[in-house]
Amino acid sequence: MQPAEELRYLILAIQREGNRLLAAELRPLGVTPSQAEVVRVLADHQPLTLYGLGELLVCETGSSPSRLVDRLVAARLVNREQRNDDRRHLVLTLTEHGAALAQRIAAVERAFYRRVDELTGSGPVDDALALLRQFAGAFPTGQALLKRRELRAAV
Repeated sequence: MQPAEELRYLILAIQREGNRLLAAELRPLGVTPSQAEVVRVLADHQPLTLYGLGELLVCETGSSPSRLVDRLVAARLVNREQRNDDRRHLVLTLTEHGAALAQRIAAVERAFYRRVDELTGSGPVDDALALLRQFAGAFPTGQALLKRRELRAAV
């Protein structure tokens, strides 16, 4: 197997298994991993426009997160308000229920990350992260994650 092929399938395997494990942990909260990402991004960076949210999401590539947001609005987790000066400009914030859910999601994520830490043990995580950042940086989802890292570092 070529190194590039193995890298591709290792990333895919880790992504699928990680998403499966995370989905199982989030299921009791009534959200999918993609919905949880929207809630957490809003918790960390609200208020955001729909476009601004889309720029920070990894779960939605090349499309607007409208459907995800619609479901979260219907579930009364997200407020969607129009600005008075521009009716096309929607501002998204978490509702009180959404903010409480964000805290519960964060607890699930912390436990999930502890599990990831156990699985990686004392391996060369920093080297792996550098390689994956370089690889992912060539794609929109990698750019979204970079923006989130920069925003978090600025706080």
